[in-house]
Amino acid sequence: MLPRPPVATFRSRSLPAALARFVLVLLLLVPVAASAQSDPDPEALRPLLSGLDNGRDFAKTEAGIRAIADTGNPAAAPLLEALRSGDLEVRKADDRVVRVVKEGGTEIAVDPLSGERLGELGRRDTSRISINNNIRNLIDELVAGLTLRSPDPTVRRNAALEMLAGASQDNVEPLQAALAEEDDSSVRAVMQQALAASLLQSDASVEDKKAALETVAAMGDRQALQLLNRAAGDPNLADEANRLKRGVERQLQMWELAQNVWFGLSLGSVLLLAAIGLAITFGVMGVINMAHGEMVMLGAYTTFVVQEVIRTHFPGLFEASLAIALPLAFCVAGLVGIVIERVVIRWLYGRPLETLLATWGISLILQQTVRVIFGATNREVGNPDWMSGAFQLGGLSITYARLSIVIFSLIVFGLLVLLLQRTAFGLQIRAVTQNRKMASAMGIRTPWTDALTFGLGSGVAGIAGVALSQIDNVSPNLGQSYIIDSFLVVVFGGVGNLWGTFVGALSLGVLNKFLEPFAGAVLGKILVLVLIILFIQKRPRGLFPQKGRAAEG
Repeated sequence: MLPRPPVATFRSRSLPAALARFVLVLLLLVPVAASAQSDPDPEALRPLLSGLDNGRDFAKTEAGIRAIADTGNPAAAPLLEALRSGDLEVRKADDRVVRVVKEGGTEIAVDPLSGERLGELGRRDTSRISINNNIRNLIDELVAGLTLRSPDPTVRRNAALEMLAGASQDNVEPLQAALAEEDDSSVRAVMQQALAASLLQSDASVEDKKAALETVAAMGDRQALQLLNRAAGDPNLADEANRLKRGVERQLQMWELAQNVWFGLSLGSVLLLAAIGLAITFGVMGVINMAHGEMVMLGAYTTFVVQEVIRTHFPGLFEASLAIALPLAFCVAGLVGIVIERVVIRWLYGRPLETLLATWGISLILQQTVRVIFGATNREVGNPDWMSGAFQLGGLSITYARLSIVIFSLIVFGLLVLLLQRTAFGLQIRAVTQNRKMASAMGIRTPWTDALTFGLGSGVAGIAGVALSQIDNVSPNLGQSYIIDSFLVVVFGGVGNLWGTFVGALSLGVLNKFLEPFAGAVLGKILVLVLIILFIQKRPRGLFPQKGRAAEG
């Protein structure tokens, strides 16, 4: 009888082979299991389409919708959105679910998964798939859950925001599953907020809800305040919710204060642009230029003409349209200002009433000329892409257009200060401002200084028109909206003083925005006017009075 082989020898030869076969089977089965769990091919949804058409049996339709969503297929979300919008119908000839697309007066049948055109449809060739409001709400929730698994972080974030806005118990499980896989910190933060809001609407434990309250309160916005108010109705959460609500209310008050300051600075920058040119002409020559607003209008219409030419002949340059319009607006308004000074104003120096009436008449002539050329209706001036939209800074909502104007007004102000303080022309302007007779005796040609200064002030007003065209209606009456405020800024800050104009514009802008919530826009302006009159009674020369012999006289 032959001896039996040792057991150890048998295992050492057969175990590696068996283990290798086992691993090979696992490697073959894993892809099959993964594809069965979530097949990315849209055609995998085709067997489930029949579950959407159940007549008025909404329970079966709901079950069919859930079956499609449970696949996790990327094509499920657009399919369900088409169902919600009423685009899916059943073709009677073969009971096939199709998406109906209208092209002109013709309806086309399109395969909802492949996008293949299936031919034209007659008026009675299809029947609509019936859904109700409950199913619409279900689709919204399921689509949001599907988009939580999108490869695009922006899509996932928007889906989380939708769930935050429509918090419900049904969102808890999809959000928890998405959070377990999310690696983008910004998207994860929004998902946590949406989960906290949904937990407050669920049957979770009191401890979980109190933790959710902390997450909601950390949002610090009005949506958080609404969620906390709703949670305060639960006796188990009332104390904690009310405590957190008071903190959110204090935070919102601080952000509201900061928002009003920002709005005031934004309005002040607009007033600064409109008034800074007037400060130059009024300060140097003492001319009450009622046509200054029309210089602003000419700058705005120059921007309109530039954009029209670009749209027609050079559409690729639209993003640079404002950069092109700025020097042109300065030249157009500046040249018109020089012509007005040489033809009319130089004959009226020392006669303020006649100057006021003459420039008022010029303003009417310019308005009517623009009406004849461009019409009386508002003209559209487009915003470049880089000036469109807004962003959040904490609790502040800041538009790119307003931010650009604030920065632009500071640049213009800085350049003017450099011009007046660091150039020969600025030295001549300051000399004429302080003592006209002495400046003339020293060889400065004061008439040409007056003309060029008036042109400079008008040109700056034209630049202001380019900026204002981005936030206001471009019409013949554009300048009239700013002329009174411009004079208030100049008088309040100190005639002829740029720093006074700067401080006066920002101060009046902030004051206006703080008065408007209490007194309204019209009464707020009246109150500002009254306050300035009272201020001028105490300081007739403004915040920063002019210095020199002319001022003393």
